[in-house]
Amino acid sequence: MESKRSFKLWFVVLSVLLLVVFVMNISLGSVSIPFTEVLASLTGNGASKASWEYIIIDYRLPKALTAVLAGSGLAVSGLLMQTLFRNPLAGPFVLGLSSGASLGVALLILGAGAFGGAMAGILTSEWSLVFASAAGSFLVLLAVLAVTFRIKDSMAILIIGLMFGSVTAAVVAVLSYFSSAEQLQQFIFWSFGSLGNQSWYGILILSSCCVLGMLLALISCKSLNALLLGENYARSMGLHIKRTTVIIILATSLLAGGITAFAGPIAFVGLAVPHLARQIFTTSNHFVLLPAVILSGAFLMLICDSVAQLPYSEYTLPINAITSLIGAPVVIWLLVRKRKLLF
Repeated sequence: MESKRSFKLWFVVLSVLLLVVFVMNISLGSVSIPFTEVLASLTGNGASKASWEYIIIDYRLPKALTAVLAGSGLAVSGLLMQTLFRNPLAGPFVLGLSSGASLGVALLILGAGAFGGAMAGILTSEWSLVFASAAGSFLVLLAVLAVTFRIKDSMAILIIGLMFGSVTAAVVAVLSYFSSAEQLQQFIFWSFGSLGNQSWYGILILSSCCVLGMLLALISCKSLNALLLGENYARSMGLHIKRTTVIIILATSLLAGGITAFAGPIAFVGLAVPHLARQIFTTSNHFVLLPAVILSGAFLMLICDSVAQLPYSEYTLPINAITSLIGAPVVIWLLVRKRKLLF
């Protein structure tokens, strides 16, 4: 009873903090907008200036929502991978999905010179990078699923996923070697990750991927708890290991692949947040951990984005760098303090 009360208290605290940080994130930016104007715009009353209304509704609000979706989605996919492979270093991109997305974008950007004018015309499309990234992730997903149906050992799937990542990274390296400085710069900027410049239609597609992936994760909570005891024990309890593995991989692919397609590769969050949630809630029960990582991931990503946009400055730092700079010391401190991982 005491632990349930403690869980509820933590969930209330995290929810309140998330709401506060969400509004704070929208309030900060290169243009100084009074907090009262931000609240008026968010509550539907409209800001006193049309330019402020446009900045809040069409730029800052979509960016904040993208941060919430990206943070929570990556955290959930990281939790799924760490439990499936029983490896504390597993993250959402351990299956090679990020490398596949990078290959798709590299073929589009770095291959533009080789394919000539037709590829250059596609490159100017608003959705070109999203489609290229999604296609690359999807092809790697198909390869991983094909392997999953043939191999029973989850550790073998992990190693094969890493090999897919190595192969795609090698192809990207070859393309980079023969590319111009302009093409390399564009590809590097994509690899930094970005939460901004999302349309409301893009937010709708991204949220659909995240909701579907989280629903698959939710229905797998009982299976995930069984996997913590080992595959042999889970099998003796009647768990269908192969079907569970496929569902978990599909959920991770929807979350990590969709987020990478719209926001680029964002490191560290999926690896670190599950550990933070385990340390805070001191449990390995996925019915508790799943909502915990959703709230914690969204909170951490909003904090990182608020720092990355350098409030009241025209400069914006790469979100990838900020997630590691802020998150890594926190995780190190918690692990040193607790001195154990709840696996």
